[in-house]
Amino acid sequence: MPLQSMTGFARYEGTSGRYRWAWELRSVNGKGLDLRLRLPTGTEHLETDVRKLVAECFSRGNMQINLTVTASEAGLETVVNQAALANVLSLRERLRDVIDPAPLRLDTLLSIRGIVDFREPAEQEGERAARDSDLLSGLRLALADISAMRETEGAALCQVLLGQIETIGILTRQIEADPSRSPQSIAARLAQQVALVMDSGSTVDQDRLYVEVALLAAKADIREEIDRLRTHVTAARDLLTKGGPVGRKLDFLSQEFNRESNTICSKSNAATVTAAGIELKVVIDQFREQVQNLE
Repeated sequence: MPLQSMTGFARYEGTSGRYRWAWELRSVNGKGLDLRLRLPTGTEHLETDVRKLVAECFSRGNMQINLTVTASEAGLETVVNQAALANVLSLRERLRDVIDPAPLRLDTLLSIRGIVDFREPAEQEGERAARDSDLLSGLRLALADISAMRETEGAALCQVLLGQIETIGILTRQIEADPSRSPQSIAARLAQQVALVMDSGSTVDQDRLYVEVALLAAKADIREEIDRLRTHVTAARDLLTKGGPVGRKLDFLSQEFNRESNTICSKSNAATVTAAGIELKVVIDQFREQVQNLE
């Protein structure tokens, strides 16, 4: 399954009998699948089916789905309020000696509120079932459109993330190969620090000094952090190659990347390693920001 971004838009329109409808879908980043629906009066019963269809297509993203349905005016039927018409005619008869007795014109009657009304005809069960079927079919097509857009965005995002992972790998190898990490360099720095202590004239227990030196050497070793970074680089690259909804897993790896880079910077006793560690943190922050867009 291809990678998907969580950003997308789709609009799909159609007709069903005397109805014209339009689906409009918008999707942005989200920790889970958060769906907000706006269904017009008379279509609320479709909510369960709509949520089911969306859940079958996506696992993450804040989605807004709006449906508009309008009926053709050609299908309106005319309804005459017989009681109101009878009252008007009766009133005219009672006032015939006061007002002009000319016959009432149709346009006059139509201008009197409540005499004539226009309304949609009662919807038949078969007509409603056909409309619902067409609406859900249209939603499936709209979901396919927004899914295609999210996949296109995901493919572009994948290339960006792969480039950032490659940079993390390069910086990790740079730190690993730094001359300051060689046993000779570490030994020389420790010897220099010991010499400073001894030359100060302070009384130092030799055994205690050796223990402290060993502890300092162990704390300065970043071999484990480097190994974990290399493992995380491989895991992240595999996830991107595998595809599918891997955003959560990559977000977790980005946190692990950040943890290891922080430890390297804190343990570093060389300016070159510190500089590479800071650059590593910058790339990891960029990686994590981009990962937030993945499903």
